[in-house]
Amino acid sequence: MRTYLGHVELVNPITTAAGCAASGAELAQFFDLGRIGALTTRSITMAPRAGRPTPRMAETPSGMLNAVGLQGPGVDAFLERELPWLAQRSVRTVVSIGGGTVAEYTALARRLTDAPGVTAVEVNLSCPNIEDRGRVFARDGAASAEVIASVRSVMRYDVPVVAKLSPDVPDIVSVARACVDGGADALSMINNPLGMSIDTETMRPALAAVTGGLSGPAVRPLAVRCVWQVHAALPSVPIIGMGGVLTGRDAFELILAGACVVAVGTALFHDPYACIRILRELEELLAARGFNRLADAVGLAHRPPGASTRHRTDLEESSL
Repeated sequence: MRTYLGHVELVNPITTAAGCAASGAELAQFFDLGRIGALTTRSITMAPRAGRPTPRMAETPSGMLNAVGLQGPGVDAFLERELPWLAQRSVRTVVSIGGGTVAEYTALARRLTDAPGVTAVEVNLSCPNIEDRGRVFARDGAASAEVIASVRSVMRYDVPVVAKLSPDVPDIVSVARACVDGGADALSMINNPLGMSIDTETMRPALAAVTGGLSGPAVRPLAVRCVWQVHAALPSVPIIGMGGVLTGRDAFELILAGACVVAVGTALFHDPYACIRILRELEELLAARGFNRLADAVGLAHRPPGASTRHRTDLEESSL
């Protein structure tokens, strides 16, 4: 079940999605965090943020809308309390970062580069660029690449930089390619597409922010499509697939599309044991399908029926 994120080995492909496990301590009361491949933190910002006004969440058919607004204590508190707590327990930690300018992303990366316990850095590109009239970085390939190049230039060489992509773009492959050209070691997709819900009792938007990110099973076909397209165009780039994963079968679908790591998000809100359950179901499904290694299933759906199984020493070699 081992897999690789760039050159970093993970014991299995299951991780949490950013923002769905807070800083890890909340989830640790349910299972040993060392049992999953990695834990992804909420997006860390330079300064503390209170987030957006309530209501911030709304249930939708087969999904959920959220507009939390990157609430968090800021990087100082994260480095002082949260990251050491994870490092002391040897939890493989992917630190998500978010910023409003290229300089802010760079400053965050610089703070993390010498911090012990950072397995990888995931760059949340779905943040408004305050230097470009609030246009979201992830919607522009050049802006995304500039952020990634800046983060990569200051991060330690042995810490993979992961670009998290939005599906709210005309061509996700072009943005993915720009991020890889900018120095991304891996890609993460999909971030939540924007959605909206109106309360028919109050006759007003269900969220105070009006729009929010849609997650849950409703977005899984969109996630599969994005992973499929990017893996087809960039087959050697590791992909963290996410979006509506509730079961091992859902995770397997993203792996067949080209993901080598799968993140679990919304499922954790109603089943805090979801990561462990999904890992067990995935392992059983791979065994039932005759796979000896996870690596042999990655991207298998791209190969024509009857084609022989592609053998690789490991996923690390494919990313070199």
